[in-house]
Amino acid sequence: MPRFAANLSMMFTEYAFLERFGAAARAGFAAVEFLFPYEFAPQDIAAQLRDHDLQLALFNAPPGDFAKGERGIAALAGRESEFDRGFDQALLYADHLKCPTIHVMAGLVADKDRDQAFERYVASLTRVAARAASAGVTIVLEPINTRDMPGYLINRSAEARQAIAAVGAKNIRLQLDLYHRQIMEGDLSRAILDNSDITGHVQIAGPPDRHEPDSGEIRFDPLFALLDQQGYAGYVGCEYRPRGRTEEGLSWFAPYRRQA
Repeated sequence: MPRFAANLSMMFTEYAFLERFGAAARAGFAAVEFLFPYEFAPQDIAAQLRDHDLQLALFNAPPGDFAKGERGIAALAGRESEFDRGFDQALLYADHLKCPTIHVMAGLVADKDRDQAFERYVASLTRVAARAASAGVTIVLEPINTRDMPGYLINRSAEARQAIAAVGAKNIRLQLDLYHRQIMEGDLSRAILDNSDITGHVQIAGPPDRHEPDSGEIRFDPLFALLDQQGYAGYVGCEYRPRGRTEEGLSWFAPYRRQA
């Protein structure tokens, strides 16, 4: 049975951020994930995880100026030192929060610059891979669809696989978001089968509107079964925007919830 992590950047937003941990635990989740922890002291987040018996599955390395539209800096020219400092900060948080996985966003690039940006992305990942491995941390790369994030460097599974192969480190793996994959390529069963050797994290949402996984065009139950058949032992992050109050849309989660 898959292990689900509530994404606290999108779910339970009826509550202040530090209150979302308790809400997720009460709803039956045993794990959580979120985008960025850096507004909060790591000890405050750690206390929420400890108090509610939650595992932190994943968070993102610093993305640059997210409020001004940046979506990662690992592939951006002239931002190498900033990226390295940010990744070291992410490792400190991962250590405090006992988080095994960090997502590194590539960034937004112009079409004419994509080849050079890809080379910079690989170089950035290569610089930090050993530091992450020494800390017991896996780095994951996520293809993101061009509708939600125009200009993002990595859009397809094959592009992420190419970057993973170019770095050549065992702790660089794929973040397989089935919502993004459905929009860009479809063929979700094939995506799971073809990428089982490199998948380090999975995420879900219901296309086309990124709501609950039972609300869109994907039947997820067969895909969950296929993940089990492939021996996937990681977490499935629930990175969706609830249609209403989060708790009101969790009927899909009833068979999987942790019992009190």
